[in-house]
Amino acid sequence: MNLNFKLSRSNYRHLIVGADTKIPLSNGLYTTAINFDNAASTPPFVSVMEEINHFAGMYSSIHRGTGYKSQLSSKVYEEARSTILKFVNADSFRDTVIFVKNTTEALNKLSYRLWDGNKKSVILSTWMEHHSNDLPWRNKYQVDYVQTDPSGKLSLEDLETRLAKHKGNVKLVTVTGASNVTGYVNPIHKIAELAHRYNAKILVDGAQLVPHNSINMNPQNSLQSIDYLVFSAHKMYAPFGTGVLIGPEETFNRGISEFVGGGTAETVTHNWVVWEKPPHNEEAGTPNLMGVVALSAAIKTLSGLGMKNIDHYENQLTNYANSKLNSIPGIKVYSHTVPGEPRIGVIPFNIKGIAHEQVAKILSNQAGIAVRTGCFCTQPYIQSLLGISPKQMELYRKRRDIPRPGVVRISFGLYNDFNEIDILIQLLERIAKHPTSYI
Repeated sequence: MNLNFKLSRSNYRHLIVGADTKIPLSNGLYTTAINFDNAASTPPFVSVMEEINHFAGMYSSIHRGTGYKSQLSSKVYEEARSTILKFVNADSFRDTVIFVKNTTEALNKLSYRLWDGNKKSVILSTWMEHHSNDLPWRNKYQVDYVQTDPSGKLSLEDLETRLAKHKGNVKLVTVTGASNVTGYVNPIHKIAELAHRYNAKILVDGAQLVPHNSINMNPQNSLQSIDYLVFSAHKMYAPFGTGVLIGPEETFNRGISEFVGGGTAETVTHNWVVWEKPPHNEEAGTPNLMGVVALSAAIKTLSGLGMKNIDHYENQLTNYANSKLNSIPGIKVYSHTVPGEPRIGVIPFNIKGIAHEQVAKILSNQAGIAVRTGCFCTQPYIQSLLGISPKQMELYRKRRDIPRPGVVRISFGLYNDFNEIDILIQLLERIAKHPTSYI
């Protein structure tokens, strides 16, 4: 890596609100904040805030309003669906976009909408999943979990074994596109092909994948198409409370939404209801129009930058940080990839002799570095990566007062740069060398 390039600032940094904000340290001095917690939420794009401010003067209630502002607001809201479909190359004739609050709500909604009362129906989840792609399925279906290998990567062999084992009863394979713990990117099109060969559908939790990689729901090989995709705006530089569920319109033609009210019905008497057609039958109440405006603006900015360019730059950051972390005695990194293997900019690690929560506090107090620690709503996956036995977990269930296991996670956005990584590494080297002095 060219040293001059390494030391340069990110070419995308000026696109971010607050990227160079000064914050106080524990010693009372101020420093430029370093945010390595982008997997949780990203700061807003400047373009998003500009679009929000620009559109605010025209904001009005959508659908059925006759005023100019209402008509314009309705047009902007509906056109955003097309922007989103195009961004992920969904099938505009087959698929619809349903606006929700976040990925979690999208997954919960689909868990209800797919439920047909068949007690034999199986959902194949995986050991890698966020709780949001695990818990919603449990009270409606039989749930089975595809294993991961010792390094935490998904086993396609185990996936096929379980598809065959359930003899056509797998209704859905639901899998994260990219892990929020290890940064591993799953081969979603290979998974889709396997699922479809066994007459199952596939859902991709794109919360971590969509902001960092290009995604194609509708590749040339129809067996590899993605049936359902969910993601959140707050992880892609538009933190205004909007999420997306994309899937075949026919899924939402049948039955009744789990959440109904204003806007979901065409005709109502006290004896019967004629429901609106998808997606409107799924969007009860006044929608988050400003959130949709923000998401649409973020997608336009990301598309303009080029998802391949973003992926390439963030991979450089990740490879650089990985090499530095792995060279520090006392640090254990829990993700392992080889050059060229797809991944996103997420790295989990621990420092021998010091608790993960304490490491995070030191980084924040002494250098203004924001990271995240714990299990990141993926407790079974963390338990597997850390080698925590079921017997040990029983102790945590009985003793809620004792510290929980976990790891430190750094996660990159397109505005982070190599200088920030160097500051992180210098402090981690000191902590790892003298951990007891920081306890």
